[in-house]
Amino acid sequence: MTAVRVVAFGGGHGLGASLRALRHAAKQIDLDITAIVTVGDDGGSSGRLRAERDALLPPGDLRQALAALAADDPSRQRTAQLLQYRFGGSDSLAGHAVGNLLLLGLMEMLGDPVDALDHAAAMVGARGRVLPMARHAVGIEADVLGADPARPGEVVTVQGQHAVAVALGHVEAVRLEPADPPVCEQAIEAIRAADWLIFGPGSWYTSVLPHLLVPRLAEAIITSPARRLVTLNLAADNETLGLSVADHLAALRWYLPALRADTVLADAKWVGEPEPVHRAAETLGARLVLAPLAVADGSPRHDPESLGVALVPVLGAAR
Repeated sequence: MTAVRVVAFGGGHGLGASLRALRHAAKQIDLDITAIVTVGDDGGSSGRLRAERDALLPPGDLRQALAALAADDPSRQRTAQLLQYRFGGSDSLAGHAVGNLLLLGLMEMLGDPVDALDHAAAMVGARGRVLPMARHAVGIEADVLGADPARPGEVVTVQGQHAVAVALGHVEAVRLEPADPPVCEQAIEAIRAADWLIFGPGSWYTSVLPHLLVPRLAEAIITSPARRLVTLNLAADNETLGLSVADHLAALRWYLPALRADTVLADAKWVGEPEPVHRAAETLGARLVLAPLAVADGSPRHDPESLGVALVPVLGAAR
């Protein structure tokens, strides 16, 4: 029986949790996993490399996806830990992750970001492929109501992924610069061949929605024969304060009106009153599935093993 081809969209810790969950689910069903990663990060080490080295792509989110897909054997896990290792101190290396420098070096040496990612994936024995959503870094900007405390009733344009992620206020609109970046053709091919497309969890405006703003990616998502799954966050983060769980689903339709989904997966405890979420899921054409997804310590973080258990019957439906 052929593997279920799954494409997961996102970036950062949210995509990492999704990929680890998929690896757990792959112990019960055969999965062919592709991660398509946002490339708008301009903070921390990635931001410094964009500014100082004119990095082709910000490597941080790509590095995290590679580490999440690393094979379980001790040698591969140690290599993944090395990628995640961050230099301390106060010199020029301080704050940089080893994996960011490695990916930057591979991209400069090989001249192609996909070749660089495939090589790094082989180093960690990745149980899937990591691809960028575009072949060059993009900028993210948002119109935010109340971002300037001195003008709480005004909408201010906030530029940069990091600035949008930490901005106070309500995000009114989000955009990419350039608006039509050069896409990764391998990502388009993966979307067209997929059985499932998975959106979330993750920072909604800076990790999940950007994929819907790339015209060719959006077209491929809409026309793909794949089923679509939305995994909801457990709680609002700084950039989505004031948004209800149902509002998160409405935002997907706002930015890509033709988007339809088959399943919305949410945590039974954190979702609150389920009826508004159920109705919002129906507007996407989806059914709401409630399951325990959070870590046991009560914090709003997905437990990859629990999320993986919940994914098995959903993804198995593609067989």
